[in-house]
Amino acid sequence: MIWSALALLVVLLLLILGNALFVAVEFSYLTVNRNDVRRRIESGDKTASLVDKALSKTSTNLSGAQLGITVTSLIAGFLTGPSVGVLFAEGFGLTGLSQGVITAISTTGAFIVVTFTQMVFGELVPKNWAIAQPMRVADLVVRPQNVFMFLFGWLVRFLNNSANRILRWLGFSPEEELASARTADELLAVVSRSGDEGTLVESTAELVARSIEFGEHTAADVMTPRPRVHFIEEETVADALRMVAGTGHARFPVHRDNVDDVIGVVHYNRLLSVPFDERATTPASAVAVPVHVVSESMTLDPLMRELRDIPEQFAVVVDEYGGTAGIVTLEDLVEEIVGEIDDEQDEESRDHHRVNDSTIHISGLMRPDELGDILELDIPEGEESDTIGGLITEHLDRMPHVGDTIRLEAIDHVHRDEDDLPTTVDLELRVMKMARRRVGHVRVVLTRRDDVPEGSARAVGKTGDKPGDKTGGKTEREDA
Repeated sequence: MIWSALALLVVLLLLILGNALFVAVEFSYLTVNRNDVRRRIESGDKTASLVDKALSKTSTNLSGAQLGITVTSLIAGFLTGPSVGVLFAEGFGLTGLSQGVITAISTTGAFIVVTFTQMVFGELVPKNWAIAQPMRVADLVVRPQNVFMFLFGWLVRFLNNSANRILRWLGFSPEEELASARTADELLAVVSRSGDEGTLVESTAELVARSIEFGEHTAADVMTPRPRVHFIEEETVADALRMVAGTGHARFPVHRDNVDDVIGVVHYNRLLSVPFDERATTPASAVAVPVHVVSESMTLDPLMRELRDIPEQFAVVVDEYGGTAGIVTLEDLVEEIVGEIDDEQDEESRDHHRVNDSTIHISGLMRPDELGDILELDIPEGEESDTIGGLITEHLDRMPHVGDTIRLEAIDHVHRDEDDLPTTVDLELRVMKMARRRVGHVRVVLTRRDDVPEGSARAVGKTGDKPGDKTGGKTEREDA
């Protein structure tokens, strides 16, 4: 009996080894990098060709691995008693215990030992190895797996087809090859995690993230809004050149009766081409060229292609009613990827001014995402507005006045807590100046939670709350 038990024990160990093989197949096929496989094929690696062929039938191969795992596990469980249980019983038989006690101890002990061995050596070790070195493991298991599929492929296909029929009855379409492509959100998550863990340089991670997000934005997200645009109507070339010197801009839209009727765009180079003695009498519109028009809902990928193909690299953005919403340039799109670009026509003083590390003065026309880039924070955006001034108006639920203040919570992904989680930052936005009926200038004060004395946050939160306040910010009115 002992010899037969030992023989069954050898079979049991082989079954656990087989289980490990099928687990390695499953996880290596799921985690192997297909680009690595293709590169090795190009270098003439024949094993990589076998792996690539197996990956083209991933679903069938995974079904085969599942069949192998199920069969080996069932047989291993069936052989536990006749092998390990018998050996334990023989050993405990020398103790003089009753047969009932020996049987109970032997059965329990055999179950524990086989379960431990099966889980560690038959499941966890091959799984962790396949995840750590998927290409190497795939090379090792692809030939044994191919032999198994050659012998039992008919059974695997029968089971796989049965499962696919059930899926179709449920309204799903089964796929033979697993999708190796990733969505933009998945890529963004990978890049963000790589930047946080240091496997990508922070600046590189930010550049890649901006590139991935680029196609999700529209012309309305990057345009210079209409109130910030300098238009030309009846100005002469001399007047327009003075506008160039005063604004630092290189191109100006030209309109007829009103700014919703833009007929062209003029570049300062064309203004300079007019003879000096004719500049005071020549209208700037005479040297204008037809302007390109795009919808504010146009996404940035096709917009970049269009702007790249026209000499002016400039377009007027119109809203759904055909009115002028703003302007957009190729430089605006490039800056959406690489960040702010300064050139010889840009103003030295932009629409923000840092007072100190915690205080900044900004234009009310700045967008929340632009402020977020400056402060390196995720700042909540308005539901119906595109600018900081509009965001303040939303939270006040009325027309703003000088001295009005709102408070927002922003997320800081740069300065993390001890658990490596993003921290929360309090922002106080106060209207410093109005420009007619819109917010002109805003003072932003940044306060980190660990910089606030205990109890201060609650006191600030209660001061001047208004019924019109909205979620995510608090408002108050202070005397200017």
